[in-house]
Amino acid sequence: MAETPFTHRLITVDSYRVAQVATEDNTVGSLSKEQRSLIIGSLLGDGAMRCKANALIEFNHGAHQRSYVDWKYQQLSALVGTPPKLHFGNGGRIVYRFTTLSLPELTPFYWSFYSDRRKSVPEVELTPLSLAVWFMDDGSKSYRALYLNTQQFDLESQHRLLAMLAKQWSIRATLNRDKTYYRIRIAVESVARFIEIVQPHMLEEMLYKFPGHDPVTTDPLKSGEMSLRFERSNL
Repeated sequence: MAETPFTHRLITVDSYRVAQVATEDNTVGSLSKEQRSLIIGSLLGDGAMRCKANALIEFNHGAHQRSYVDWKYQQLSALVGTPPKLHFGNGGRIVYRFTTLSLPELTPFYWSFYSDRRKSVPEVELTPLSLAVWFMDDGSKSYRALYLNTQQFDLESQHRLLAMLAKQWSIRATLNRDKTYYRIRIAVESVARFIEIVQPHMLEEMLYKFPGHDPVTTDPLKSGEMSLRFERSNL
């Protein structure tokens, strides 16, 4: 892994400490604690970044999660130039997404999560909101257990996540083999603890990810809305 000023540094949601791990011209001090928590949770989940002079974040979810994407957009609207839009993806998949502007406030996150130009996990502060966003992005359930679908990350990153869950929140978790790759399994004895931490920040339509909750049924997209809001892309 290429070493950068941000490699393996702890990213916190406290503006002073975050500024300490940033370069002089790339501080994230202007972001609120809630915005930093949401960004960290999204980067542990489905969020992706690109960087030239400064970095941007892309938020990309299935069309059935429009309200979730809209909620993220509302929290980060000051960083965004264009509201979320529907797109046709490869294989006929319909996605709903938005991208932030390229901003110096976001660049430290890029160099922490993409220190070798491929997404990995640095040491981060897992706030309750960060955990909730991560779980809303990539969480799932199976009987009494909860899973975080971390298959995108290498084993070093996944072991770092296990250590952070244990150290910061006393949550016991292990790696669970999912065919070829691994994902995080929250131990049954830690499920109640995990739910207690994240539930206050969960959107109602995401509660189905918890044991004992059923999915929320949403109305299908109307053809008129689709024709107005779709944009074809080469995703």
